[in-house]
Amino acid sequence: MRMWQTIRSSVFSRHSHQHAYAAIVLSGGYEEAGDQGRFWVEAGDVVLHDRFEAHLNRFPDSGAVVVNLPLPIGHSFSPGLANVPDLDFVIQTAETNQTQAADLLLSTAIVRKVIHADWPDELAVALIQRPSLNLSRWGEMNGLSPWAISRGFMQVFGISPSVFRARTRSRHAWKAIESSGEPLAQIAASLGFSDQPHMTRSVKQMTGLGPQAWRAAANRFKTT
Repeated sequence: MRMWQTIRSSVFSRHSHQHAYAAIVLSGGYEEAGDQGRFWVEAGDVVLHDRFEAHLNRFPDSGAVVVNLPLPIGHSFSPGLANVPDLDFVIQTAETNQTQAADLLLSTAIVRKVIHADWPDELAVALIQRPSLNLSRWGEMNGLSPWAISRGFMQVFGISPSVFRARTRSRHAWKAIESSGEPLAQIAASLGFSDQPHMTRSVKQMTGLGPQAWRAAANRFKTT
């Protein structure tokens, strides 16, 4: 992934990033729809992406100029849309020292509330907050058939709501494995996995490593 990008009139199909990074929009704007929901970003905005995050991007004819700044492992932040008070200074710092620029950005970033444009956005937020959400019941409460939900959500996010829910559940599990000492079987049960092996397969599919490896890595990090 290049640090500086100028992109015009194109669609980047859904893709994932192994490493955390911040997309700093210098000019123009675009739509992003992914694991953190959907939002329209414009000049001055910053999109904070976590590790293993997937999304698609839609760029209008006017395009956008974006700076991609890698974020170091070990820093805690809330993924999503944010603003930084002195963005020019962050960019200037990044030209000579990306690590310092990332530290500065994360220490001053202010997460921004996203306005939901339509029901697919509301469903995505509901799934992020509750990965065990029953899709049929949600559809009944909102007057939408299963077919309408699947088709409408796919048009916006590039995947079905059931796949989105599975990814969200895997992400919740990965975070819990890294940040807590809770037994793996208990994490699996609390997030609605059929059993612990199901959680193991899901986490490994998303991150490339299984729960035991992530738990061991987290424990090593805490003792260093």
